[in-house]
Amino acid sequence: MAEVNRRRTGEFLRKLFEVLIPRAEGMHARDALAAVEAEIPLSDYEKGTYASEYGGRRFEKIVRFATVDCVKAGWLQKNKGQWTITEAGKAAYKAYPEPEAFYKRAKKLYDEWKATQPDADSEAGDEPVDEGGGKAASITFEEAEEQAWREVEQYLRTMKPYDFQDLVAALLRAMGYYVSWVAPPGRDGGIDILASTDPLGARPPRIKVQVKRQQDSVRVDGLRSFMALLGDDDVGLFVSTGGFTKDAAEEARTQEKRKVTLIDLEKLFDLWVENYGKLSDDARRRLPLRPIHFLAPES
Repeated sequence: MAEVNRRRTGEFLRKLFEVLIPRAEGMHARDALAAVEAEIPLSDYEKGTYASEYGGRRFEKIVRFATVDCVKAGWLQKNKGQWTITEAGKAAYKAYPEPEAFYKRAKKLYDEWKATQPDADSEAGDEPVDEGGGKAASITFEEAEEQAWREVEQYLRTMKPYDFQDLVAALLRAMGYYVSWVAPPGRDGGIDILASTDPLGARPPRIKVQVKRQQDSVRVDGLRSFMALLGDDDVGLFVSTGGFTKDAAEEARTQEKRKVTLIDLEKLFDLWVENYGKLSDDARRRLPLRPIHFLAPES
């Protein structure tokens, strides 16, 4: 007999939503799980580990398996280990205050989704490890993706600033742009890279790039300082490992005269992966990647 029933799972889920809802930008899965564990005292059973092929801490597996239901219900979004509650999730949190009802609703929506899949089969039982290969594959993939992203993120955040600048220039070349200038060490006047769409740089637009390898988000005043350097025929590209504040993102989005694109760490990585086959061997060594194949999770 499983020692964690649906009501208990619902308690974990509702606490998770309580932690995540105030954070519009989301939260790393490991931090969200730690916050839930800090708020809800765990039983000895919940503190234990699974000895089956799925392995892992029991508490974390219980919550992770339950979040698969929430994702399919449209209540929760996951991206590189970042968990974010959707508007539908916020509505469900209000509509189902009783923990068991909350979880049962998520599971019902998951079951409805599952029934539409070509390989639909029944998944009975409350204990996560009993719920079959579909969810297990999702969790395995999810945890591997989180671990991989943590390592990539740490690598890029600790890269020397001028090495990071060269990485951005290499990416632009792989994307088909012609890089005419990369700032040497020292003062650069706010422009780190110049590029164009043709070899001679004779055709507009000219692309001006600022690269920030920093922890803090770029604020709107920093973005405005960069946009002041853009001419009428220029396109601005602002790359920041620390991302951008909401005000800065809004400023870039609503610009009518100055064209500027913001690229945070996740977008930069996605572009690197997308264009990896076009990178030179030297460029690949700046951020070497190797694909690993997993059983495809439910989609």
